[in-house]
Amino acid sequence: MSGTMTKFTEADGGAEGYMVHVGGGKPGVVVLQEWWGLVPHVKDVTERFAKQGYTALSPDLYHGQSTVEAEEAQHLMEGLDWGRATKEIKAAVAYLRGQGCPKVGVVGFCMGGALAMLGAATAGVDAAVSFYGFPPPPNPLDTKCPPTKIFFGSDEGFFSVPDAQAWAEGQRARGVADTEVVIYEGAGHAFFNDTRAEAYVQDAARDAWAKTLAHFKKHLG
Repeated sequence: MSGTMTKFTEADGGAEGYMVHVGGGKPGVVVLQEWWGLVPHVKDVTERFAKQGYTALSPDLYHGQSTVEAEEAQHLMEGLDWGRATKEIKAAVAYLRGQGCPKVGVVGFCMGGALAMLGAATAGVDAAVSFYGFPPPPNPLDTKCPPTKIFFGSDEGFFSVPDAQAWAEGQRARGVADTEVVIYEGAGHAFFNDTRAEAYVQDAARDAWAKTLAHFKKHLG
């Protein structure tokens, strides 16, 4: 099941993303890239959600740029306009609703995981999932967010797991019961990315994927 590049907003110079439309009345998922950009792996994950019955859209937050080199990825991420990216996430959610999706979730990986958390706080989504990503303070997360799952490996070296755990505890105190941080012992950062043999951990990836689908099925339908 393949998708097409689709323009979803004219604002801020326009934005487009890789979209797989599965038909009207189906829930939607916004899929947010790692720091590499809108690479084939991200498109593949977007297609995986479509195969599960979700209209899926992955915004191209680097606007045509991508890389397989860590140094360049670092440069691209440092140059990202996070304010614009957050607006584009909101626009992607609105676009999916306009395409007939009654409920919309957001999921992201690494940098995209941190952005998914910002989307959870600002984009009006119905559920959120972050794979090994959490925004550093200050951030706009001190608000009631939708049910959220956050996945980390025990050997996470880029984002603060304690900060994510404290945030999840705060959300539960606000009454959002189905919010938690899940930690996989022995896994590290990027454990879900099956194109990176040095990082991929099959058991953790499979379990996190199953939990993600269960979370979205519960809250998106």
